[in-house]
Amino acid sequence: MAATIKINDDFYDESFSLIALHTTLEDFALAYGLNQSMKAKFVRAKKNFNLAENKSFPIFEWEDEYNDMYWVLIANHSSEKESIVHDDLFKNETTFKTPRLLPEYKDVDYLLKIETDKDLDINSIIKNIQSLPRIMAAYEISTEKLKSKNNLIFKICQL
Repeated sequence: MAATIKINDDFYDESFSLIALHTTLEDFALAYGLNQSMKAKFVRAKKNFNLAENKSFPIFEWEDEYNDMYWVLIANHSSEKESIVHDDLFKNETTFKTPRLLPEYKDVDYLLKIETDKDLDINSIIKNIQSLPRIMAAYEISTEKLKSKNNLIFKICQL
């Protein structure tokens, strides 16, 4: 007989802020720009964040021990394309679908997740990000109304 374990929603009650980024920059260039402008130390994780099969997301992280904060820069689009096979008029044509980490924000290119228990001046962080070249928009996403909040539960820390 298999045991069934249910996790209460209160189990994951970690406070974090989430910033959406719209940019044409590659992930490594964005991490470099953030390192320069914010005096951050984002490092590419050894492995991508795998949400499911064909859903692998490039991830950069920074454990700010001085301020007791954990920062994650992650692409909202998967680095692996999902092949869709049709059984109709176009059955010989291959169609690709790009999975999203947050499907309700499909136009967002990158997400910056900041985990901390402290009060955070999110507006100054957003202004700093917007000063980077090729950043079209940066804004905070309300985490209370987020439908796919469970997709953001990860802690890699492989520094």
